[in-house]
Amino acid sequence: MAFCDEGTTPMTRAHLTAATGTNPLQTGVQFVSAVIGPDLHGGSSDAPTRPVSCEWIAALCLTAAMALLLVVAGHAAGRRSNDVAPLLFWSGVVLLVVPISLRTGWPRVARGERLFLLFLLAEALFYCKAVYSPTSFIGHDEFLHWVAADDLLTARRLFLSNPLLPIGPAYPALEILTTAIVDLTGLSLFAAGTLLLVILKGTFVAGLFLFYEKLSGSPRTSAIACLVYMGCTTFAVFEAMFSYESLGVVLCVLAIAVEVASRDLDGRPRLRALGLIALLLGALAVTHHLSAAFAAIYFGALAGFEALRRGPMQIEARFAMGATALLAIALPFLWMEAHGNLLTGYLGPVIEGGFRTLLGKIMGAPTPRSEHLGPPAQPLGMRLTTMVAILLLALGLATGFFRSLATTAPSSARAGWRPIQDILRRRWRDGRILLLTLLAFGFPISVAFRLTSAGWEIGNRMGTFVFIAVGLVVAVSIVHFWQGREPRGWRLIGPAIALSVIVMGGVTSSALDPIRGPYRVAADQQSVEPMGIETALWTKQWLAAGNRFTADRVNRLLLASYGRQDVRVKIAAGVDTARLFEAETLGPDDFWALARSDIDFLLVDLRLCTAPPVLGFYFEPWQVQQGKPLSSDMLLKFDDIKGITRIYDNGWIVIYDVRGLHGNS
Repeated sequence: MAFCDEGTTPMTRAHLTAATGTNPLQTGVQFVSAVIGPDLHGGSSDAPTRPVSCEWIAALCLTAAMALLLVVAGHAAGRRSNDVAPLLFWSGVVLLVVPISLRTGWPRVARGERLFLLFLLAEALFYCKAVYSPTSFIGHDEFLHWVAADDLLTARRLFLSNPLLPIGPAYPALEILTTAIVDLTGLSLFAAGTLLLVILKGTFVAGLFLFYEKLSGSPRTSAIACLVYMGCTTFAVFEAMFSYESLGVVLCVLAIAVEVASRDLDGRPRLRALGLIALLLGALAVTHHLSAAFAAIYFGALAGFEALRRGPMQIEARFAMGATALLAIALPFLWMEAHGNLLTGYLGPVIEGGFRTLLGKIMGAPTPRSEHLGPPAQPLGMRLTTMVAILLLALGLATGFFRSLATTAPSSARAGWRPIQDILRRRWRDGRILLLTLLAFGFPISVAFRLTSAGWEIGNRMGTFVFIAVGLVVAVSIVHFWQGREPRGWRLIGPAIALSVIVMGGVTSSALDPIRGPYRVAADQQSVEPMGIETALWTKQWLAAGNRFTADRVNRLLLASYGRQDVRVKIAAGVDTARLFEAETLGPDDFWALARSDIDFLLVDLRLCTAPPVLGFYFEPWQVQQGKPLSSDMLLKFDDIKGITRIYDNGWIVIYDVRGLHGNS
C-alpha cells in the first residue's frame, strides 16, 4: 500500500501539485494532511455490485474444506511430535484465511455473498479451535463453566458455590442455556455446549455485520469491518470458548445492533424495539460483567453525545436513548447488588497490578521479577505476523480516524478540514460513529497492556470491545482512501492482502501454541492429557464425588470436572496451595494449617519436577516463588508425615489421604 501515481487519490495529487515550488516542510505538512485528513472524495461507499457468484462460493467452500483437512493433519502430527506439524497447520490456516478474505473485501461483490463468506470464515475458524480437542472441553475457562453446568444439572439449583471461579455463580446464563439444550435434546454437556457456541458464532457475525451496515450504509464497508474484527486477539479462541464471555459479547452486539436499527422508527415500532433492547440488556446483566460494563459505557456515552449535539432531535428519540442508557447502567448494578458485589474483589487486583506494571514501565521503574518469568516466546513466524498485523491496523487507524469522523459530519461540510471543524462545533449526524471513532484510541492502550505479564489480561479483554470501533475506522480507511473510487492494480490488491494479514494476526496472537502437542508442564490446555483425566475419573469411581481435594492448577480442573470433587484453592485462610507444596519440609505453621483444615486428599503430580512451568507458575499467577523449579523431595515430603497415607500411585501422580491429620489437631 505504497504511494505511487496510480495509488494516490485525486485529493492527494492536488495537494502535491499545489506544493510544487514550496519549501520541504510545507510540502511535508501538506502531504501528511492529505494522507490523514478527512477527505472522502477519493472513494465511494459501494460500487455497483454483481449478482451472487455461486461458482466463487463453491470454490471457496472446497478451499475451506481442504484447509481444514490440513489443520486436522497438523494437530495429528503435533500429537506425535512430528516436525511437519507447523507446516501442515499453518498451510491450512493460510489457505483458509487468504482466499476468503480477498473475496469478501473485493469491490463489487454481492451483499449476500459477502455475508455468506463471513459466516464460512467465522465457523471455519471456530472449527480450528474445536478440533484441538474434539471430544471434550480443554480450555481453562471452559473447565470452570463445565463444572458449573454439571452442578446445575445435578442439583437443579442456581447459585451454587464454585471455588475455582467465585464470581461465576452470579452470572449463570450460559449454564442455563446449555443445560436447557441438554434437557431438550438429550445431548451431552460437551455436545450441547459446542452446538451453542456454533450458533453464537454465527449470530455474532450477523449482528456485527448488520450493525456496521446500518452505520455506514455500505455492505462493503460492513464486510471489511467484520474482517478487521476477526483480527482481534480474542476472536479465534477466547470468544470461541465455552465461557460466559462468548455469550456476553453476542448479547452486547445484538443490543447495539437493535438500537442502531431502531433509530429511524417512530411510535409503537420504536417502543417494541426498546422492549427488545431491554430484554437483551437484562439477559446481558446476568451473563457477563465486562460485556455488561461495555454496554453501559457505550449507551451512556452515546446518550451524552446526543445531548451535546446541536441540532433538532425528536423528543421520542431522546427519550428512547435516555431510557436505553438508564437500563444499560442500572440493570447490571442492580443484579450485582442483589447477589453481592464480588466484582471488585475479582477484577480489582488484576486491574491494579496491570496499571502499576504499565506505569512502572513508562516511568522507567525496575522490571519486577514476575515480568521475566512469563510464557516462552512464540515461533518467529507467528510473532512477525502479529507485528505486521498490528502495524497495518495502526496505519489503518491513522488514515481512517478523521475520515471516520467526516462520515458523520453534516452533508454540506465535506471540503478540506471543514467536517472536523463542524464536529468540534458539536454538529454531527450520528453520535454512534463519533463514539466508536473515539473508542478506537483504546487499541494502542490494549497493545501497551499486552506488553506486560501483569497487564496482559487487561489488554486481552479490552481488545474484544475495542475492535468493534477499530473495525469501523479501518474499514473507512480502506474504502475511502487506500482503494478509492475505482481501485486498480496495487490499490486493489494491497488492501485485500492487508486484510488477510490482519485476520492471520488474530489467529497467531490468540494462543501461545495453537497446535496440539505432547504434554507440557503447567501449560493449561497443553497439560490436559489422558493420565491426569484417568486419575480424576479414578477418584470419582473409588472415592466417590464431593471429597475435598487440593492440587496444582491443571489437576484441580480435572478433579473438579471429570472427578466431580470439591477442589480447594487455599488450605486455610492465608495459606495457599503453592506454599504447602513448594516448601522443602512441612513446617509447624503449614502442618497446623493442614491439620486444622477440612482437606481430605492431596494430589501430587511428579511431572511438575521435570521442567519449569510454561506459563511461569505451577499453582496460581500470584504465588510467591513464581518460576522456581520444584524438586521431587518437595512433593514427596508427605510420605514421612504421620497421619498422611499414600492411597494412589501410577508412577507419576500420587494421591495422599490426609484425613488422619485432623484428629491430631
